[in-house]
Amino acid sequence: MPFARSSSAHTRAVLSALGVTFLWSTSWVLIKIGLRDIPPLAFAGLRYGMAAVCLVGIVSFRRAGLPHLSRRAWAELVGLGVLFYAVTQGAQFVALSLLPAATLNLILGLSPLTVALLGARLLGERPTGGQWLGIVIAFVGTGTYFYPLQLASAQAVGLGVGALGLLANALSSVLGRHVNRRGDLSPLMVTTISMGIGSILLLGVGIPIQGLPPLGAVHWAIVGWLAVVNTAVAFTLWNYSLRTLPASESSVINNTMLIQIPILAWVALGERLAGREIVGLALAGVGMLLVQLCIPRPTPTVRSRVG
Repeated sequence: MPFARSSSAHTRAVLSALGVTFLWSTSWVLIKIGLRDIPPLAFAGLRYGMAAVCLVGIVSFRRAGLPHLSRRAWAELVGLGVLFYAVTQGAQFVALSLLPAATLNLILGLSPLTVALLGARLLGERPTGGQWLGIVIAFVGTGTYFYPLQLASAQAVGLGVGALGLLANALSSVLGRHVNRRGDLSPLMVTTISMGIGSILLLGVGIPIQGLPPLGAVHWAIVGWLAVVNTAVAFTLWNYSLRTLPASESSVINNTMLIQIPILAWVALGERLAGREIVGLALAGVGMLLVQLCIPRPTPTVRSRVG
């Protein structure tokens, strides 16, 4: 019966990972709805601040004490909080207020390509031949999606903010690899500390600059769902699935967000795609998948995108 138990565990892990990607994809729709009334930076700060509080509760329940860390380790955690939460997630919320969900989804989906290129420079991880092929295909798909490039001024700003989020996400992935390689903190502790730091920065900058209007029950329901279910619970389920799934499968499953988000945005928000844009998304998805599947061993997997 060991095989049956192993097969059952694998099936549960796959279903769990797929459920997480669906939750992360629905985040984009909920964020777009919430952005109609909530300023983007404060919105992001509320979401990740509430999620950080939930993770602190989990850490306290497990009675996982904070180990002694060097100044350099604290500096790296602060840097991770700034890059992955304050900048990446802040940029995502701002860009979503200016761009269609499918467009920003494609931009941030280029993170594996950017990580592969940065990894070659910063970590000495040279892309394989398959990754180079994936990079070329993904850029061809991206070009197909945006051609011909005709943008209103607000959309141009949105693309710039999205590109900033892409770069910050890639840099945070490289830094996150370095922090997790050291092994002196669990992934849960790394996430809790960095998320807490990032959310404090988002609230500290967002509320004074953009303000925070009175929030009704619907607004708090959206923020609460995003924080508790789509962040705290989803992170826990994703980490659970990674105990069973190899990197190749988790990469394939995470890549389904490139398809899920445009479909959900079409159904819930009425954001339609032209045939050329669909072809561009498909090509970009194939390229990104190649980049993730052709990661040379024993290189750690790329940080998954958060919805």
